This record gives sequence, structure tokens and C-alpha cells, in this order.
Amino acid sequence: MEVALILPVLATLLLSVVQVGLVVRDQILVTHAAREAARMAAVDPAPASARAAAVDGSGLPSARLSVDVSGRAGPGSRVRVRIAYRTPTDVPLVGRLVGDLTLRSAASVRVEAE
Repeated sequence: MEVALILPVLATLLLSVVQVGLVVRDQILVTHAAREAARMAAVDPAPASARAAAVDGSGLPSARLSVDVSGRAGPGSRVRVRIAYRTPTDVPLVGRLVGDLTLRSAASVRVEAE
């Protein structure tokens, strides 16, 4: 009888841990995407190249990814890239309670000689 009472609580707890793990993984990927985009923006002034580097380097779906490049003024200046990613929370039961989250990261790199 006690197992029937504790099993739903234990299952919900386990699903919550899985969802947190997926969100943490996505945050690491967003940070990696920001670094890759900043590196690309430092050598290529086209904003599309920074976005492509963020998508290719992280494997995140581009439809949920927002890339903002700013500060590129020439060699020696610093280019800053801000990434926002809307991560899905699709784990059964827990995902519906939380809803999609927006993860953010930024990176700054010195612009190399053109």
C-alpha cells in the first residue's frame, strides 16, 4: 500500500531531474553557440556567418535561436554576440508545469585584422 502512495511522487521527482538535466545541457550548448558565433564574428563581418556558426557549432534548432551581433567597429574593437534560445520542456508531466524557458548567453571577442 505504501508503494502505491509514494510511486507517483517518486516518478514526478525523477521526471523533474531529467527535465533539469535537459535544460542544463541546453544552457551549455547556448554558451558554446555564443562562443562559436563570437569567434566567427571576429573574422567575418557578415551577421549571417555568426548565426550559421552558432547553429552549426551547437546543433540547436535555428528556429528557436536568436543571435544578436554588436560592437564590430574594425580591427582591435570588441564584437559582442548575444544568444537567446527558447528551450522546450517536453518531459511528460513536468514539462507542462514549467513551460518553455528562454536561455541566454553572451560572448565577446576582439576583432582580428581584416
